Amino acid sequence: MTSFRRLPFVLAVLLLLPSVVSAAAVEVLGTPFPSDVYTTPDPSHLTGLRVNLPSPDCASHPSDCADNTVLNTLDGFNLQPRISIAFTDAIDPASISSANVYLVSLGSTTDGTGAGKVVGINQAVWEPAANTLHVESDAQLDQHTRYLLVITRGIRDAAGNPLAKTTFQHDLNFGQTKDPALKAYRKELLDALDALGLDPDTLAGVSIFTTQSATAVLQKIRAQIKAQTPAPAVMHGSFARATITSIVWKRQIGTATFATPSFNLSLLNPAAVGTVAFGQFQSPDYENALKFMPPVGTRTGVPAVLGTNTIQFNLILPLSAAPPGGYPVVIFGHGFTDSKQGAPNAVAATLAANGLATIAINVVGHGGGALGTITVNTTLGSATPFPDGGRGIDQNGDGNIDSTEGSSAVAPLIGNRDGLRQTTVDIMQLVRLIQTGGIPGLSTTRIYYAGQSFGGIYGGILLGVEPDIRAGVLNVPGGPIVEIARLSPSFRGLVALALGARTPSLLNGGSFGFTENIPLRNKPILIDVVDGASAIQKNVDDTEWVSQSGNPNAYAPHIRNSPLAGDGTPVIIQFAKGDRTVPNPTATALIRAGDLADRATFFRNDLNLPGSNPHTFLTFGVGITPGLQAQTQMAIFLASDGAVTVDPDGPPPAGVLFEVPINGPLPEELNF
Repeated sequence: MTSFRRLPFVLAVLLLLPSVVSAAAVEVLGTPFPSDVYTTPDPSHLTGLRVNLPSPDCASHPSDCADNTVLNTLDGFNLQPRISIAFTDAIDPASISSANVYLVSLGSTTDGTGAGKVVGINQAVWEPAANTLHVESDAQLDQHTRYLLVITRGIRDAAGNPLAKTTFQHDLNFGQTKDPALKAYRKELLDALDALGLDPDTLAGVSIFTTQSATAVLQKIRAQIKAQTPAPAVMHGSFARATITSIVWKRQIGTATFATPSFNLSLLNPAAVGTVAFGQFQSPDYENALKFMPPVGTRTGVPAVLGTNTIQFNLILPLSAAPPGGYPVVIFGHGFTDSKQGAPNAVAATLAANGLATIAINVVGHGGGALGTITVNTTLGSATPFPDGGRGIDQNGDGNIDSTEGSSAVAPLIGNRDGLRQTTVDIMQLVRLIQTGGIPGLSTTRIYYAGQSFGGIYGGILLGVEPDIRAGVLNVPGGPIVEIARLSPSFRGLVALALGARTPSLLNGGSFGFTENIPLRNKPILIDVVDGASAIQKNVDDTEWVSQSGNPNAYAPHIRNSPLAGDGTPVIIQFAKGDRTVPNPTATALIRAGDLADRATFFRNDLNLPGSNPHTFLTFGVGITPGLQAQTQMAIFLASDGAVTVDPDGPPPAGVLFEVPINGPLPEELNF
């Protein structure tokens, strides 16, 4: 028992050791993610580094192990990363805001541009079981750029007390670590804080990370394409529209089976369409047999041509006489599961009525198998069947060729990233072919692009990297693909299949078998108490991270404001309220990434056919009139060289179905 004579001594000790009588302040635990701590130097890349994530237990988590193998080929982190900050104990979720968690650009690794730009946070999730906060950057970050993540002591613990000061100065100093890389990282942090005038005593945590290069490989491929003159197209036949009685499409749907889907000739109105022609050209193939592009250094690497694709095209010419120099031409990109026999035909007559030719090819993995044919029947007789140009393959060996089979890689996380990039390559080759006079009758300079859905997605990539497209219209685009898939009732089941195929499975119950607990933008912080949701969130982020080089959002900044070459491209983004296939939050993500709200035409299907899916409104999915009105806007814009943007149904109060540009804030809700 303590005597009264010893009490002053005991009190003195307690005063020196306040932690004995009061709880320690909550701290940021370890290094927040992402961080350049998880990289290794690599001079072959524009960032000077390569991701180097530690390996998980490959025996118990082989899927995670395979994912890391792919992630570790990248030269930096996600352009809109899931930021994870662990704490030693609970915090007050209500204290989280962009005032106390934010990012500051330290500048591009290539030219230093962008330094000082501040980006807040959004889509916050608090995971109480792990005492971990997950947030996304409020805006897409610049590629190959270093960022400082700042976590201030404005965050409160569960009792309302400020967090403890960051300890990185101590933890990474010479007395605590012998690792020269960690010592260098500590100096980077101190230099960044000093340059920004931030007092470490006001901070609870910091990290520095570098974003990946997204556009570099396609820029390199474009340079390879522009350095060569392709062989002229081989024409299979050119037919006066007035003489055509039918076109028979024999589509290969299996290794030895065929179908004859309808080729809707009536769409090619002979009052506007003069000629329908078919031909082929050669395009370099950068995908291997597993349908992905082998990684190369973004600074010094050279993308290797692994083969040659024979690309078949449909060409539709106006009835009106060609102007001097040939017809202006619109390359039209079709959507997912569609083919060059579908959406391109639905818009071609409207384009032709405005003096524009239309040319279309099949996307990687689309149009059935390569043995499909087309036969044109005319009043003069039937032509010999010629190749249709299907690019689907029996990828899974079941004897069938599904509508998109071959568009995705047989590799973790990559999905259709490289199918999108290869399709972009094929269109860049087509642009070069037209430029060099390889398709007679077409203008070599007036080349435009329009695309619907998937065509709007790879079209966004194309417009960001190909300056020789003079103007473009992207109809119902969005990104990234994994976000489209998880938010869309049309594709959510595919995400469930992928999650269920992992070892261990990530299915945790809920809609389509999983619950990811990722809030939409601008919502209050979400408290995640669902088992397994955090693992799904990470998988979604990893998929998005790997796919950035095939994400139109990564190219959107370069369409107009920060062109990679040239002066930027005039563009219209057409999208629809309540789209169930490419949901509104993914369309607005692309629009925000490119700062294109003033170029957005918003179709108010809620005032047209409420409850219906307006995704295919351009091609008469919700009525002939709105489709023709949207097509006319497209045609006038492209025919004017991107100078004239009309309101498809006229100005209010008479015209209410189209907002040009969109009125009010971008819609961040699903609206269905």
